[in-house]
Amino acid sequence: MQLKDILDICRANEVEHFEYTVVNGDINTTVTGIASDSRKVTDGGIFVCIVGSVSDGHKYIEQVKDKAAVIVVQKGSQYNTEKIPAAVIECDNTRLALALMSAAFYGNPDKKLFTIGITGTKGKTTTTYMIKNVLCACGIKTGLIGTIETVIGDEAVPSCNTTPESIQIHKTFRKMVDEGCKAVVMEVSSQGLKLDRTAGIVFDIGVFTNLEPDHIGPNEHASFEEYLECKAKLFKQCKTGIVNADDKHTADILRDSVCSVEKYGISEDADIKASDIKLFHERGKIGLTYKCSGLVNMDVELSLPGMFSVYNSLCAIAVTRHFNVDNAIVENVLKDVKVKGRIELVPVSDKFTLMIDYAHNAMSLESILKTLKELSEVLGGSRAVTICKELTKRYENSMVTTLAEACSYYENNQPRGEYVLVIAGKDRNELKEEAQAQWLTMSEQEHVDMYIAQGLDKKEAMKAAARDRGVSKRDIYNKLLGN
Repeated sequence: MQLKDILDICRANEVEHFEYTVVNGDINTTVTGIASDSRKVTDGGIFVCIVGSVSDGHKYIEQVKDKAAVIVVQKGSQYNTEKIPAAVIECDNTRLALALMSAAFYGNPDKKLFTIGITGTKGKTTTTYMIKNVLCACGIKTGLIGTIETVIGDEAVPSCNTTPESIQIHKTFRKMVDEGCKAVVMEVSSQGLKLDRTAGIVFDIGVFTNLEPDHIGPNEHASFEEYLECKAKLFKQCKTGIVNADDKHTADILRDSVCSVEKYGISEDADIKASDIKLFHERGKIGLTYKCSGLVNMDVELSLPGMFSVYNSLCAIAVTRHFNVDNAIVENVLKDVKVKGRIELVPVSDKFTLMIDYAHNAMSLESILKTLKELSEVLGGSRAVTICKELTKRYENSMVTTLAEACSYYENNQPRGEYVLVIAGKDRNELKEEAQAQWLTMSEQEHVDMYIAQGLDKKEAMKAAARDRGVSKRDIYNKLLGN
């Protein structure tokens, strides 16, 4: 592929204005690859010099000048073009150049996929998996790029960044297209937007989950205002925006948007709304049910607790409706969806259930506290729980307490890091009483007939029924014989 063709495609692809100057060499040169890491430059490839928080790519020009066919530099940077055989392109923003040139080099794969980008402080990871699982269950092969991993078909590669560098994004998109993917859902971080990693991509759907102060500090965002502004960039480069109707920052996120807008939530302003929300508890399972109405009407059951799970699932419903999916499939997928490390319930035995969550920010903490309070209301504040922090790591520790005491403790002590909750099961006598109460809704004859239908003879069936009901075999014999 020639450099001239790449530059022409860049101008056609751009969302932001892109200008460049040919400082040295011939733009008709053929290129073999593209890289921003000097160690990954191929013979005849493009080297894009990125000015980062730790290192400046212009320092490595000397190392690649005899290998690279093209070197892209940033105006105002210190570099020397003398004795450089490569073509030199100068531009105002090499990060933007990297994104646009990567898309062009890999054949604009983003335009061959239905692209879904999700931004927000909390909920991105869970929502991406919900969307992917629903679409795949409906026969729409969908790739995923996120905090935990990148998934293409059966291949899963652990992630280094929530939103990869633009080269990796388009390389991954290319592979998704080649392997038959029709859609991709990806987490779009504020850093990814700030550093132009998704520049040039016009997302078919952009999603906003929620916003609270996070990632503010050295080498991240200078202020909450900048953090919000970066999140808002997604809605300047998407066709349809699907946003949380109930978040106080939604109006600011959409202030300069250029997309059509749909809203989800529990308020009257929502286009897709949840109502009649109920927490339920079954043996080894804690979840929620609610009624979804508006643009989509269905009854939803989730194997995940917490109001944030309602919002995540509403978002998934709002997105997948654009694919005309079968509501019955959506209901079945959401009922069983699980995400590693995100309020992950792990049934172990009748004695206890594990709950695993990774809480790294204040909003995560708020969600966990709210969930603990909900669990306390349903299971009882006296229910025993062991809270394990940083398992298998240097600062591993645990606290044996109750749900009520845990709520009180974490209202005054902010947790950070990885936590595992081990929630005690019901007392054995309580379980026995519940089981017996269930059997007592049946008559003795119905109870015995049930076991006969399962293949037991009459005598064994009566023994089993007596055991279930907590009575003697003679009581069952006399009752049935008396009838």
